[in-house]
Amino acid sequence: MQTPCIHLCSLVSATGFCAGCGRTLQEIGSWMSYSDTERRRIMALLPARLAGSATVSNHVKSSLVAGPERPL
Repeated sequence: MQTPCIHLCSLVSATGFCAGCGRTLQEIGSWMSYSDTERRRIMALLPARLAGSATVSNHVKSSLVAGPERPL
């Protein structure tokens, strides 16, 4: 059975996706019960999720470095 798990399990709270594989907790927990078709469908979504998670993570990091935003 194919799995996207890379053993870097950490949930990104801003997105709800695993930082390692890009799946949700629901998808991780149900992975074994999904059909091959459903697993392939989810795996096709993962690259975009991981790219989005990296963008969110970088934005949070840069916000922390820049300091809190102040209203104009």
